[in-house]
Amino acid sequence: MENEKKPLYPSFEKNVNYISDRLGVDDSFDLIRLDMEYAGRKMALFLVDGFAKDEILHYLMKFLAEISPEDIEPNAFTKLMKTYIPYIELGQEDDLNRAADQVLAGPTVLFVEGLDKAIIIDARTYPVRSPAEPDLERVVRGSRDGYVETIVFNTALTRRRVRDRSLRMEYLQIGRRSKTDIALCYLSDIADEKRVEKLKDTLKLIDTDGLPMAEKTVEEYLSGRHWNPYPSLRYTERPDTAAAHLYEGHVLVIIDGSPSVMITPATYWHHLQHAEEYRQKPLVGAYLRIIRYIAVFLSLFILPLYYLVSVQPEYLPAGLDFIGPNEEGNIPLLLQFLLAELGMDMLRMAAIHSPASLATALGLVAAILIGQVSVEVGWFSNEVILYIALAAIGSYATPSYELSLSNHIVRIVFLIITAIFGGPGFVIGITLWIIYLSRMKTFHIPYFWPFIPFSFRAFKQILIRSPIPLQRTRPEFLNPGDPDR
Repeated sequence: MENEKKPLYPSFEKNVNYISDRLGVDDSFDLIRLDMEYAGRKMALFLVDGFAKDEILHYLMKFLAEISPEDIEPNAFTKLMKTYIPYIELGQEDDLNRAADQVLAGPTVLFVEGLDKAIIIDARTYPVRSPAEPDLERVVRGSRDGYVETIVFNTALTRRRVRDRSLRMEYLQIGRRSKTDIALCYLSDIADEKRVEKLKDTLKLIDTDGLPMAEKTVEEYLSGRHWNPYPSLRYTERPDTAAAHLYEGHVLVIIDGSPSVMITPATYWHHLQHAEEYRQKPLVGAYLRIIRYIAVFLSLFILPLYYLVSVQPEYLPAGLDFIGPNEEGNIPLLLQFLLAELGMDMLRMAAIHSPASLATALGLVAAILIGQVSVEVGWFSNEVILYIALAAIGSYATPSYELSLSNHIVRIVFLIITAIFGGPGFVIGITLWIIYLSRMKTFHIPYFWPFIPFSFRAFKQILIRSPIPLQRTRPEFLNPGDPDR
């Protein structure tokens, strides 16, 4: 069996040959087996080229070359571990299969003749980019560092901001083949212990070959509702944002290979908050948050509402009768909106796949072709372009990219329902949307809390960015062990 325990053989040659065959050392150029002899004993090092720190291993080999057989007798294993292998991160392994997995994860494994355990030397290093500011969460003033794709760097960036003795980084591995490293990060005297254990058990139940898409694969196992477009977890690439959530009582999931840290649990309103609000004065931050809320809800409702009052102008109050298309147009209004939505999505994908040097040119082409020319040839009316632009701005103003995509899909559904059923369809669609989100749970917490179920004090803090000195308690829905800040 793949995970069956395989104790070390009494024979040094059998151990080395087993690891060589299991790893396929002879078939992969980057898997290295180094046969040596020090202190009168045969030794073998197994490592992955590019993962090991060459200068550290060279220093250790130089140190081993200076010891004599008498130096490690008796009790060779203890003397090697405590005296003659001068390195900080050392471990031991008595399972050959786990030793092979350790090599693939990056550490170097040392087999020594006559020892019944392998020595794990965690002198690994990964290719890594600098912790630059993330593109999706930029701020005008504030820190410019962001998470990267290496889990050790990310845990260090987190601990740099949370110098609390109760900060816990629990290590897990997920994926039968990939053995992806995962760290569960929380403050033990603040986070709800039951929630931590539940999340840990859920992660351990994930049964798959690997996590090629890192956090997105894990999210699909955690969220449960596979066809629900709304995110039940929040992502951040900013260590300061992650630290703020830790102090509230959230639990972070840090996955090796991903610069995005998962924040659990996260309600709908968590996806509408941004670090920029807390980098400005409270009044300015409150203003920015209200503007963002307006932009997000415009992105949801402006198109179906405009369509409704265009085809049924009796819904317009007095003084607003100028709203609506001045001309019928060559294409029905609903089709204009749907074509414009498809065009915006095509532009979004084209922008993602275009080099940065071509992004400006792509924007100019889009503005000329979709804007000016499409109106002149009669495909779209000026009003349609205006309201599509307002909806797009609202989508881009949404802090959470996942939420903006979800709202985009819901906007199209609202538009179609309004076109079919008119005013009652518009009202029923919004009602069903609210009911659907109210019935959602994010780790057994209502997704629309504190709007539904309503909590005035919590909803006031979500609606208006309040000054930090006035935020004296942690969010009650997290059931924190220490409710006072």
